[in-house]
Amino acid sequence: MFQVGDKIVYPMHGAGVIEAVEEKEILGEKQQYYIINMPIGNMQVMVPVEKVSPLGIRLVVDMFTMENVLFVFHHGESDALLPWGQRYRINTDKMRTGDVHEGAEVVRDLMRRSQEKALNTSEKRMLDSAKQILISELVLVKGVTENQANDLLNYAGDR
Repeated sequence: MFQVGDKIVYPMHGAGVIEAVEEKEILGEKQQYYIINMPIGNMQVMVPVEKVSPLGIRLVVDMFTMENVLFVFHHGESDALLPWGQRYRINTDKMRTGDVHEGAEVVRDLMRRSQEKALNTSEKRMLDSAKQILISELVLVKGVTENQANDLLNYAGDR
């Protein structure tokens, strides 16, 4: 169980901080909810405590892990050229895992691809979403601003 103040990542949504644990009655059923403040996008999310595991919510990674992610982001090889439909499915599956390494690979590969050729609308949307999720975790782990985190990725994406 998470505690108030824990920094977490909600896959497909981004990183946030648990502000409170509250009991709420919704549709006549009382449940405990985590109240999560998502600093990027300035929104608040309520997640039932018992749904945390099935949703893949996890603690943010530590500084060492994030530095490794950035190293691989900068120096790693992009996936081989695949037809866009297959690439989109693979990237969607990577994003659903909630794993920071997988998400960073999606951002890196799509950023590199966009430098070679314009992304289609679906991939552009995926890049924007994946980048925001990665930036949100960078902000909480490294204690940087959203702009500084974005600069780290833009630098790392240049190859």
